[in-house]
Amino acid sequence: MNVRRAMQDTVTSFADIILEQGGEISSKLDMLRMEKFPPNAQKTLRLFPLAEVAQFVGVSPSYLKKLHLQGKGVEPSVTSTGRRYYTASQMDELRALLDRVPHRREGEKLQVLAVVNFKGGSGKTTTSAHLAQFLALSGYRVLAVDLDPQASLTALYGIQPELDEKPSFYEAIRYDDGRRSITEIIQPTNFPNLHIVPANLELQEYEYETPLAMQRKDSMDGKLFYTRIGKALAEVDDQYDVVVIDCPPQLGYLTLTALTAATSVLITVHPQMLDIMSMSQFLLMLGDILKSVEGAGVNVSLDWFRYLITRFEPMDVPQQQMVGFMQSMFAQQMMKNHMVKTTAVSDAGLTKQTLYEVERSQFTSATYDRAREAMDLVNGEVIELLEHSWGRRRG
Repeated sequence: MNVRRAMQDTVTSFADIILEQGGEISSKLDMLRMEKFPPNAQKTLRLFPLAEVAQFVGVSPSYLKKLHLQGKGVEPSVTSTGRRYYTASQMDELRALLDRVPHRREGEKLQVLAVVNFKGGSGKTTTSAHLAQFLALSGYRVLAVDLDPQASLTALYGIQPELDEKPSFYEAIRYDDGRRSITEIIQPTNFPNLHIVPANLELQEYEYETPLAMQRKDSMDGKLFYTRIGKALAEVDDQYDVVVIDCPPQLGYLTLTALTAATSVLITVHPQMLDIMSMSQFLLMLGDILKSVEGAGVNVSLDWFRYLITRFEPMDVPQQQMVGFMQSMFAQQMMKNHMVKTTAVSDAGLTKQTLYEVERSQFTSATYDRAREAMDLVNGEVIELLEHSWGRRRG
């Protein structure tokens, strides 16, 4: 009896310790956030130099410079050395002026891109975060959806779940009378064309409640669980061009519900033997489950899916071999460009920023440029795939 009581005390003590330490970490992170984004802990967005603006708008730097000199368009900030800088909102004004706004046209459906992997550490959230921001900077209206209860994407976008108390997607897909419209959950970000549906630990409730709802004979909600995200997104279909969903690193009901709502899927892969072995198990399990879903009458139809190599080290021979191994089996589904491993991404993450938010001057120029080039190539390839789905052809 004394041994059992001692064991219980040990468990309680451990629980107290981790609760205390979890709270301390959260508090310190909030202090760092307040220091980085005063006075209201809100993220701001840097100015963009002329060459970068030209890239995102799709014209030459000389053309933009000529517009400014002629007094047309927006008025950039000009330094004493003559360098021109624009805000993200001014980029949108330039697109409108030049008739280069890429919004969906009549007959083009909302693109819902799910970023998935069964294994943590594959670069899934990094990919989702940068892709959504790149799309927004390119002029698309983007909704980022964080479906991972760990809320890494949410934190990266400047929302600290346990302190900000923002509602998650759970509120729009729950089974009881507390369900809310997704329009009440969507939050703005520091990017003009980008909104987010935050995550928090409450999302995990969906994993527990769905099997219970499936067992209830008097309700179709559980039996049709896989339609819930799609129905929620339908409420804002006309407000966005692309939805980017960062799925949790597990094959649960949240991931399945996201996949049945998706029009395209990006599977992130770290090119290591153990990671690829894990991915093979993920694919086998996913295929079996989707077959069951299709057997229930749901057509899981994708415009495209691709494997994206992440955290790639070009000089690592075993990684090169793993990439070659994958390309030999399904070259058609491999992204042509890879996400390289770089300290620039992790260094930017220390201040909850991405490569599109940090100043180039904070890094060694070669390090930053290498990281941005790889990131831009991957994201540009995704845009080509999305526009191909709309039937567009890039000239």
